[in-house]
Amino acid sequence: MVRLPGSAPPLVRVSFAAMLRIRDGEGIVLFEARSRPGAFTPPGGVFRHFGPATEVLGRLGFRSDRDDLRGEVPARSLPELLRWFDSGAYREDAAECLRRELAEAGFPGLAPGVRHLSFARFRTEVEVLDRPYRQLRQFECYDLVCADQSALRVRDRILALATDPRVHSALTATPADIAHGRAGAALIAPHAGYLTRVARTPSLR
Repeated sequence: MVRLPGSAPPLVRVSFAAMLRIRDGEGIVLFEARSRPGAFTPPGGVFRHFGPATEVLGRLGFRSDRDDLRGEVPARSLPELLRWFDSGAYREDAAECLRRELAEAGFPGLAPGVRHLSFARFRTEVEVLDRPYRQLRQFECYDLVCADQSALRVRDRILALATDPRVHSALTATPADIAHGRAGAALIAPHAGYLTRVARTPSLR
């Protein structure tokens, strides 16, 4: 069970996300965050939950204005929320989440090829932060499995986008860039470090 440092606050901010590592030699592909122009993150996003989860989450006191697993929960409900998430019930699995995020990334021609992609998890990171507010963030890290020509075409298309100077919403960053938090003028989100084992935020693992 994950325990927060210090005394438990009334509410804890939580999020559960999957992110994808696509490598180009030393570089790792990052996409511009739709919610934060100029900042780049690994492809992926927050898991969504399905209708039947509403009752379960409501009983736990989970509050969110979205249909995804990013919101607030009473500290006393956190262990049960983590058990529910681990059960996989009434929510996207990682493949569903990553396929959807790739399809919605805003790159024409990418969406049709993602529906049958598969992924291999290589790491899970759980952050527990104490300031400026209490929060728990869980990141599942995956590699794209290039087992057939369809997956190879998607990978090659993503790499082409990230290395095309005319495309400003995708790039490749080196581990040094990620550790520094910048690639040229582009800001890099701290959690990108989990793809290179260079994390710039506290973690439990």
